Amino acid sequence: MTEATPARATLIIRLKRKADGSASLTCERPDGSVTWERQDGERGGFLPVHDLTHFAVETVLNYRHGFFGLLAQGWNLEDFGQPWPRGRLPAEAVLSEFTVGFFDQERAGGVEWSAEDFNTAAATYFAGKGERPPPLTDEDLTRIRAARLELFARWRAVPPGDTLELHFPPQPAG
Repeated sequence: MTEATPARATLIIRLKRKADGSASLTCERPDGSVTWERQDGERGGFLPVHDLTHFAVETVLNYRHGFFGLLAQGWNLEDFGQPWPRGRLPAEAVLSEFTVGFFDQERAGGVEWSAEDFNTAAATYFAGKGERPPPLTDEDLTRIRAARLELFARWRAVPPGDTLELHFPPQPAG
């Protein structure tokens, strides 16, 4: 008798587009527990693309302790902010937040910055924390941008009332 290989545990991420332009984010952990939030008003326009940028950054750079990794490990969405009930963010989560913020600024400004621009900004930001982040290459940025654009296209294609579902970490094809 052969034993079945257990399914790889993933966080199931569901972004629901609502008819009024708002959204909701629901994350179901491998143990079946859930954390969720409404993304109303302006947040409904910003947070879905911000969260998809997290997904692109964390999957391309193989971060497992960024935003979605922490959610998979039991953090709740309300744990990300004052009064920081879980304490300081782990270093990889801080790096993920910085990187996602970089892409949010890039998108808002309609510019495309180089790896040199990113690495200079990261070095300046993290120097104040006594840390030195690993540098990103132009290839890293290109891969993140490509993943993000594909995710944004998938999100734009979601009709009101429907949901975009992702798995973190992504399941290998086949």
